[in-house]
Amino acid sequence: MGRLRETEGLTDIQEEILKTIRQFVDERIIPVAQELEHADEYPTEIVEGLKELGLFGLMIPEEYGGLGESLLTYALAVEEIARGWMSVSGIINTHFIVAYMLLQHGTDEQKQKYLPRMATGEVRGAFSMSEPGCGSDVSAIKTKAVKQDDGSYSITGQKMWLTNGGSANLVAVLVKTDEGADSVYRNMTTFLVEKESGFGETAQGVTIPGKIEKMGYKGVDTTEMVLEGHRISADQILGGEPGKGFYQMMDGVEVGRVNVAARGVGVATRAFELGVQYAQQRETFGKKIAEHQAVLFRIAEMATKVEAAHQMVVLAARKKDSGQRNDLEAGMAKYLASEYCSQVVEDSFRIHGGYGFSKEYEIERLYREAPMLLIGEGTADIQRMIIGRRILEDYKLK
Repeated sequence: MGRLRETEGLTDIQEEILKTIRQFVDERIIPVAQELEHADEYPTEIVEGLKELGLFGLMIPEEYGGLGESLLTYALAVEEIARGWMSVSGIINTHFIVAYMLLQHGTDEQKQKYLPRMATGEVRGAFSMSEPGCGSDVSAIKTKAVKQDDGSYSITGQKMWLTNGGSANLVAVLVKTDEGADSVYRNMTTFLVEKESGFGETAQGVTIPGKIEKMGYKGVDTTEMVLEGHRISADQILGGEPGKGFYQMMDGVEVGRVNVAARGVGVATRAFELGVQYAQQRETFGKKIAEHQAVLFRIAEMATKVEAAHQMVVLAARKKDSGQRNDLEAGMAKYLASEYCSQVVEDSFRIHGGYGFSKEYEIERLYREAPMLLIGEGTADIQRMIIGRRILEDYKLK
């Protein structure tokens, strides 16, 4: 494995989990990732394998049938999975965010209803904040839930960029509700919307039009969701109380950013592996290209960036696991890891030369996947805003 991405202080159980996942990635994901990605085919057999390994319940407590592991364990698992194929880690991530939000904010009834089946993968989660016209400005969402005379709600609006939108059967959806609060952020509510897997009308008033065609991040289904008078009971409000949706979603996104950072480390690791291997095989001017100083410098920079990003992910995950606020560390990890991932993939692509442009070589896929990490779970510019504001809080002039 080499010296990169070593993590101190792991338990024997954590080491065994990561060893098992690494073996699964090498044997079951990497050999088929190219073919499935180019065909934009959902990795059904891989997902079933992840279910068997218990990864859908990795952080769900044992009392609900999960493995009860930490965010650190989860982040390190994501690094391994994304090293094989980033799309697979996306399938896990959105499911995990919904499970996390249920665990942290759900009522006892909601936890009992969903978490045991989420741990087995029977219930698959997706979450939805974004809309076609608002991007990073979450406060600008227009999807609205209107309370009815019988106490239920009717939801109408259009949501965008749902990872797992087709395959999921439980979607945490952020909408506006008129709670009479003086802040738009306290007039937002998270509903737990149940639907069938698939496309078309998947529940009363819920339509999943189809997969969005993308330049990369293929295989996983990314969709829109159209709600037209979807009737839903007040029991499906996350936590049972309206007006807390924005805070709940931001809590979920915070751990989601650790996940995206871990994905960046995984993709960068694979790009580094491919680049350093190729550089020791390809010869020019009578010697291996790894012996040319220009290529050697690239290898040194790539390795350093992989290691730095990994350590930021570990720091952010451990901060959250300790119960401390980690928005600064999560933002830094996501920003650093996504930027470094893009740069490492670019360097590996350059090392491959003309072959990097060929679909026969894995680096071509990574080159198309890396840009998604620059925008997923908050763009790089949004991360810099978060980081800057938190720094000013800590270093405010007295």
